[in-house]
Amino acid sequence: MKYYVIGDDDTVLGFGMVGVDGRVASSVAEAEAAFDAAAADPEIGILVVTERTAELIRPRVDRILFSDTFPLIVEIPDRRGHMAGRPSIRETVNRAIGIKLG
Repeated sequence: MKYYVIGDDDTVLGFGMVGVDGRVASSVAEAEAAFDAAAADPEIGILVVTERTAELIRPRVDRILFSDTFPLIVEIPDRRGHMAGRPSIRETVNRAIGIKLG
């Protein structure tokens, strides 16, 4: 099972430095192409997408996010920080496991 990242150039570069493949997506068309290719790859188990990129293609992301299929989608902030109204990673984990971690 592999990780894959889709987002801005800094995010993709940073993940690439630790061995995670990915694609830069700054438009709807680029995000759709990258997301569809990653979702169709059976080796990708965890798909990391920046919040702003996910918002470009929200229906596609939600279709997989709210299903029981792979890949698991993790949305993260980009270099500009969290988008307004989005929970932090800590809040998401706390909700998922049912206890508060710090």
